[in-house]
Amino acid sequence: MFTGIIEAQGTIQGLRRRSVDVQLKVATGTLDMSDVHMGDSIGVNGVCLTVVEFTQNYFCADVSHETLARSSLGKLKVGSSVNLEKAMAANGRFGGHMVSGHVDGLACVKSISHQGNGIDIWLEFPVELSKYIAEKGSITVDGISLTVNELVQNQFRLTIIPHSAEQTTISQWKKGSQVNLEVDVVARYLERLLQGAGQADTSAQTLTKEKLAECGFLSLSRGL
Repeated sequence: MFTGIIEAQGTIQGLRRRSVDVQLKVATGTLDMSDVHMGDSIGVNGVCLTVVEFTQNYFCADVSHETLARSSLGKLKVGSSVNLEKAMAANGRFGGHMVSGHVDGLACVKSISHQGNGIDIWLEFPVELSKYIAEKGSITVDGISLTVNELVQNQFRLTIIPHSAEQTTISQWKKGSQVNLEVDVVARYLERLLQGAGQADTSAQTLTKEKLAECGFLSLSRGL
């Protein structure tokens, strides 16, 4: 679990391509690796990856064909900058919102404009995600916990403060850039709950005359 508060910007140092997947080598920049262990999770542009090799200066992680197909990680090149966040410690500060590191889809940057000190960015997202996105709700974009400030059909507007732009890869976004999108996980679980998915079928447990007759315990003509 992550919070969407980026801890450092890393750089793709190596790409080992295999038949259908890839192994990334990520230079960690200022990320504190002193408490990292083999098998730990690190968010890379919002994608939860597992550490399979590391030093104080880099880590390696395998990226499956499923992740490559659903995220922008397949478009990374050596030298690409990425947002990094270690998994949240149980005693850590919850600075953003609940982020799972499981990408729901790709969004496309439609426009970037400056308003005072802020930067307004409009992104277009897959229409099937519309029901999970709400104005003034939380959204994760390339691993960054952000607020949806305006929502029009399948586009939303972000307003970015200078600090966020400087500390993340937002400053490198351009019109047409594709970014990873994760909707608020609470919305997904709420939908699942409202659908009643996984509930036991209680209809077969209701005792009726018809059910007793079907099982041979009585004749409907005689009654109970």
